[in-house]
Amino acid sequence: MINLALLQQLSKASVLVVGDVMLDRYFNGDSQRISPEAPVPVVKISKIEDKAGGAANVARNIAHLDGKVGLLGIIGQDSTGDSLLQLLQSEHIESQLVRQHSRPTIAKMRVVSRQQQIVRLDQEESFSSDDAAVLAEKFTAVLPLYDVVLFSDYAKGSLQQVQAMIRQAKAAGKTVLVDPKQADLTVYAGADVITPNLAEFRLAGGQTGSEQQMLDSARAFMHKAELGAILLTRSEQGMSLITATEHHHFPAQVLEVSDVTGAGDTVIATLAVMLSAGFSLPEATELSNLAAGIVVGKVGAATVSPEELAQKLNKHLFRQGEHYQTPYDKVLQHIEFAKKAGERIVFTNGCFDILHAGHVRYLAQAKALGDRLVVGLNADASVARLKGPQRPINSLEDRATVLSSLASVDWVVPFGEDAAENDTPLQLIQQVKPDVLVKGGDYSIDTIVGADFVLQNGGEVQVLTFVDGRSTSKVIRKIQDLS
Repeated sequence: MINLALLQQLSKASVLVVGDVMLDRYFNGDSQRISPEAPVPVVKISKIEDKAGGAANVARNIAHLDGKVGLLGIIGQDSTGDSLLQLLQSEHIESQLVRQHSRPTIAKMRVVSRQQQIVRLDQEESFSSDDAAVLAEKFTAVLPLYDVVLFSDYAKGSLQQVQAMIRQAKAAGKTVLVDPKQADLTVYAGADVITPNLAEFRLAGGQTGSEQQMLDSARAFMHKAELGAILLTRSEQGMSLITATEHHHFPAQVLEVSDVTGAGDTVIATLAVMLSAGFSLPEATELSNLAAGIVVGKVGAATVSPEELAQKLNKHLFRQGEHYQTPYDKVLQHIEFAKKAGERIVFTNGCFDILHAGHVRYLAQAKALGDRLVVGLNADASVARLKGPQRPINSLEDRATVLSSLASVDWVVPFGEDAAENDTPLQLIQQVKPDVLVKGGDYSIDTIVGADFVLQNGGEVQVLTFVDGRSTSKVIRKIQDLS
């Protein structure tokens, strides 16, 4: 049984991703005619979108799971490299990249029209042994900062010294994972887990004619290369975790596949985060399989959030009630990721000391105005200043836990611990920059704190009616009368 409590440890995960980084650039536009110069479509570009690719996409998946992540790779001294560095910063990835002068940053440029890829243009040159040596030197310097090391090999030359780096990481007591690309798996000797797909496994000489052949050849590889385990990703057949003495199979967890792009990156990224958070290898693999099932149901190189994974896990275990309570210092990061995905953010605030039916209905109505609901929650000191020294009845942590368990609430973040904040959520609203600001009661828009800011930034303000006869004060008085 998976230890669900460990999901709250994801923010303590610490992973160093080392490998071939690249920039994925998408030119999106409409195509309505054929060029007079050649029999090719003319695409009128309406949007250019940059995404982190290769090992950088693995790091992005880790960041979206709340793990601390550093990325070590090689880029050029060019505008493409500058763009990639900016992306890493926006994705909360610690850049450990090495810049060199002789070769360009690897870039994959795709022209897309009506959701169809017209052509892909690759800009790349394999990195030299000197470049790889500089990367290995920096690896030595940054290795102590992380608990798990993940090598993401795309055969572009960054990992020419991968064997030496694996030995160094193991000597330092690190867990080592590898997404392999080389046919000779002994290149990755000493790794704790490697994650080939079926094609890569066969290229290395793996036999897949039967389950027993697959197990025998995998264990032969493990013995020869001193590997701890092989996690074989098998597309619609799911995933198989093979160790020297055990074999666990995890069936595919998706009913409808939209896009398999980047699914392998999600698998090994989730595995790394879960192992760093304290899950066992079989548990981490099961969670990685669930994450893969989520991501292939999305379009493009998507990621998985802890909230999505917790929800999927509940369904998988046929239970409800477990949820992921986002750490307060990660909420703004989650909101930023949601905005990038085009989601509409709703914000409201309050004390929510004793949750009652009026609160539940109000929060559900607020959530219906967008995709995600953020609740600003008055800290204990703030509640006492507003409601009197006998309040709150329930502590901040208890109130946050109850609110977070509601289906309508995505994130809870406290405010007002310092009296200088004047017990209003204005500063928090300015940080969140919601699309919709919601308040309940008899307010007029011009009296709602933060309304001017939201309206000036293109958002909207809504006033919802509270349920008559429902209030925390009345609940407290009734309890006191009964006692």
